[in-house]
Amino acid sequence: MSADLLERARREGAPLIDGEIVTFLWAGEEAPLLVADFGDWEYDPISLEQTAPGIWTHRARFPKDAYLEYGYIDPQSEERVPDPLNPQTVPNGLGDINHFFYMPEARPSPLTRRARGIRKGTLTRHTLQAEYMLVGHRRTVYLYQPATEEPCPLVVVYDGNDYLRRGKLLPIVDNLIAQKRIQPIALAMIANHPQARSVEYGSNDTTLGVVLSRLIPLAQKELNLLDPDEHPGAYTVMGASMSGMMALYSGLRAPDVFGQVLAQSGAYRMDSFAFVVNDLARYAPKAPVRVWMDVGEFEFLLEANREMHALLCERGYQVVYREYPGGHNYTSWRNDLWRGLEALFGPGSAGEGGPSS
Repeated sequence: MSADLLERARREGAPLIDGEIVTFLWAGEEAPLLVADFGDWEYDPISLEQTAPGIWTHRARFPKDAYLEYGYIDPQSEERVPDPLNPQTVPNGLGDINHFFYMPEARPSPLTRRARGIRKGTLTRHTLQAEYMLVGHRRTVYLYQPATEEPCPLVVVYDGNDYLRRGKLLPIVDNLIAQKRIQPIALAMIANHPQARSVEYGSNDTTLGVVLSRLIPLAQKELNLLDPDEHPGAYTVMGASMSGMMALYSGLRAPDVFGQVLAQSGAYRMDSFAFVVNDLARYAPKAPVRVWMDVGEFEFLLEANREMHALLCERGYQVVYREYPGGHNYTSWRNDLWRGLEALFGPGSAGEGGPSS
């Protein structure tokens, strides 16, 4: 039986998928450890079971519309080991390569490929100087002006370099605008600092100060934006993971600027340590901020997002919350991103005029 599974995996690729059942396979005298979205990666490795001489397996059940990433590590060296039965790989953003698979009813979002014939916006690159406020004193900023003559609301994007390249943000926005699923929006995408990202996005007022005093004035100079004095709350801030938490922090800390927040898999808590954004949500005067939150069903930040959602609802915030069948990765975020953009900027939303009363 196990030999048959291995032969099938060599034909079809791994892991093997039968309805909701997924079988991971390894052939060899010894097996590596399985690390994955559904096991909190290296913090919770999974041992494969030997089901025949030289054949090791692990079975799990997932929704039919799930997307998942995984890898193998050598238990001795703790280094990654590629899966020879699965050629589908994606960088994880931390220097390693993950394998991935889609369940039978899951598909990559077609919005990540710009449709033919549509008008696309204009992207420009800038260098933002901020001595004493940023590690390294400067950041790359990408500004996006949609293909319209009308003034637009602004979306500030933390982790802007990752959303641009790995999140496929521009084709998603171009497609949604062309399909009239959202109103035209402008983007100010500020790059992160790879070594200082966690510090700069950890509910950090200095980072917020850079955005308010340097980034937004640059965007107002270069882009055709709605006047925030005439359209209070017309600016939005977004991010994922640590920057998702920073996006919510920015909205609660500066609600006079940001009327909307789009937070994907926000890192509101790490283990037992809760960031100060939780105190803002609990104790600060309720702000006129609309929030979109999404998080993967299989990721380690699920409970922290559920807790933040419950807290915001308890305080009376207008929140749209979604759990998607995936993990903590840019493929999951980009496949789900259109939902948040539509919720905030789609027909009937309050995106242009700020938060609804």
